[in-house]
Amino acid sequence: MRCPYCGGLDTQVKDSRPTEDSSSIRRRRVCPDCGGRFTTFERVQLRELMVVKKSGRRTPFDREKLVRSVQVALRKRSVAPDRVERMVNGIVRQLESQSDGDIPTERIGELVMEGLKALDDVAYVRFASVYRNFREARDFNTIVGELESEPEPAERSRQRKETPAQ
Repeated sequence: MRCPYCGGLDTQVKDSRPTEDSSSIRRRRVCPDCGGRFTTFERVQLRELMVVKKSGRRTPFDREKLVRSVQVALRKRSVAPDRVERMVNGIVRQLESQSDGDIPTERIGELVMEGLKALDDVAYVRFASVYRNFREARDFNTIVGELESEPEPAERSRQRKETPAQ
């Protein structure tokens, strides 16, 4: 593994342990050249996934890009990081198991919207506004109206009762 600080190729693993959900292995590494310490994660990859853009162009699937877009939607929202990680892992597993390796961007967007809807309503609306390219306030009203007309999932209802009012 290349050192992110000095570019040295001979880094050493100091500690390895599974993550909480056992979906990956966290490795603490040190560079003998510069002494820099950093963490890497090792995950199972069932197949090479390619994202098919609307233009028809194909690019390799980037899990970190998915994580970043979810984090942008969740910015300043109080959602536990382990719940976000479970959601992302679930999306990646669905993509790996349901496709032949080529995934349309629309499929990824729909899976993220489903996951965010279960996680946090505000993050769902934020992501939907970008994903569906909202142009007017009326677009926000439509999606909020959809949320209000749906029965609340038991998990979100239970969480709201457990969270003390401020």
